[in-house]
Amino acid sequence: MRSSHALVALALCALCAPSCKPPPSTPTSSDPPMQTATPATPDAEARQIFAGRCAVCHGATGIGDGAGAAALNPRPRNFHDATWQASVTDAQIENIIRVGGAAVGKSSAMPPNPDLVSKPEVVAALRAMIRGFR
Repeated sequence: MRSSHALVALALCALCAPSCKPPPSTPTSSDPPMQTATPATPDAEARQIFAGRCAVCHGATGIGDGAGAAALNPRPRNFHDATWQASVTDAQIENIIRVGGAAVGKSSAMPPNPDLVSKPEVVAALRAMIRGFR
């Protein structure tokens, strides 16, 4: 009995399949413009960026143990290191976020974030997150 139900369901799917259409790959003139989800605040955007870009190497808690850290030499910065925190200015942290390691004589494994040059509030929020790990 169970197999007959499965056959009926399969037959219905086969009959309905031709009427199913995938969504259009390009919007038509009658479609409303697509909007991307933008975080509401610089802090929210900074958290999203840290989770998506920074945590890969620096780890979710900032100790330099992200999944990408194992293959890096030198290891990613441990933001909990009090000596490092005391040795670096806010401006230096913000600069390396924007321009990357190679531009400031550090590891080229730290990539630049040119999209953040026009977002000083987000860069400041990222810096505050890094300072918050101390």
